[in-house]
Amino acid sequence: MTGTAVTGPPRIEASTRILLRELGVRRDRDEWIVGRMATRTFVALPAAGARAVELLGRGLSVGRTAELLHEETGEELDVADFVRDLAALGFVARIGTGTVPDTVPPRASLPWLRPRAVRFVLHPALAVFVGLLVATAAAVLVRRPDLMPCYRDLLWSPHGSLVLVTGAAAGWALLFAHELAHLVTARAAGVPGRMRLGTRLQFLVMQTDISGIELAPRRHRLTAYLAGIALNLSVASALLPALALTGTGTTAHRLLAAGLLLALLPLPFQCMVFTRTDLYFVLQDVTGCRNLYGDGLAHARYRFRRLLRGPRAVPDGDPSTRLPPHERRAVRLYSVVLVAGTALCLAFMAAVTLPADLTLLVRAARGLGPDHSLARNADSAAVLVTLGGINVLWLLTRWRNRTRRHPPTAHRHDP
Repeated sequence: MTGTAVTGPPRIEASTRILLRELGVRRDRDEWIVGRMATRTFVALPAAGARAVELLGRGLSVGRTAELLHEETGEELDVADFVRDLAALGFVARIGTGTVPDTVPPRASLPWLRPRAVRFVLHPALAVFVGLLVATAAAVLVRRPDLMPCYRDLLWSPHGSLVLVTGAAAGWALLFAHELAHLVTARAAGVPGRMRLGTRLQFLVMQTDISGIELAPRRHRLTAYLAGIALNLSVASALLPALALTGTGTTAHRLLAAGLLLALLPLPFQCMVFTRTDLYFVLQDVTGCRNLYGDGLAHARYRFRRLLRGPRAVPDGDPSTRLPPHERRAVRLYSVVLVAGTALCLAFMAAVTLPADLTLLVRAARGLGPDHSLARNADSAAVLVTLGGINVLWLLTRWRNRTRRHPPTAHRHDP
């Protein structure tokens, strides 16, 4: 069957029937998550909205759907307006005889990776294996407390350039493996996923968009969120017994110690939930919030404007009051963490990170020239190239992603 494309606001009458695209549905507390895996677009609907989607998907007309909803709920619902909203979200393929243009879905990373090939990562036995690996490493550390990682372990060679280059290479390799763990776990649940560079405050990060995981069961969602942390813990736990078996002072021992520390260094960063780390998404899922960061930021802005200008400066009132009670409490508490954490993080950057970077760059620049040895020139060049490259990459990533926003879990819509 062919039809004309819908170019303007669709004309919807009581007799109009629609064709929905392939949608996924999952119940979450008192709401229903409805969305398209392909475009990673999701919306949280009340029971009446989910029922409307079900009836429209069965081919019932707009008028008949409204009648049934009125009989079931006792309320008059504007189903025609609801259909327009669904079409704006990209959920509708055809309205009457007119086709609705579809958006181009975002390209997935590693599209050749099939869910069947990696489904084993969702098996509970893998979580047990990781737990045993961590427990073994903890036992080794109890017997050999001298193996406790220290920042000096990064300086495994007297040649600064070698330390810097190998540290950067190993760090980026672990970062890629961390994000690959998210991608593989999500792909096992049938979610496309996409990896790309991004920024969090002053940090250059690699991030994986697995927003399609919203339609998966909770165990799969939490597994996908925690997969990166599990990868880092597994690498560190595997290196620790190997470290215990090598002779102290040997090159192998120093390299293993440096690798162990590099594997553990990203874990404290995950506790910075105000930058939307892996633990942030766990927190968002556990609290049942739809957009913990966005709602927390809106509440913080309301408090700030009210503090400066008084209640009249915010005629719409506190945006968190429009949230369900369980979300309202979580959002207000998170807004405190968001403001305090961001302020401390930016203050640390101004007081420590920037001065340290500038000092390193100045010393590296002074170390270049014919008056210095070849080793000194190599070390200085390595510092300039590494730090300069990271800063340039941060600026390019910031510029490229300036209009992109991290998608919320699922925004709400009432029919």
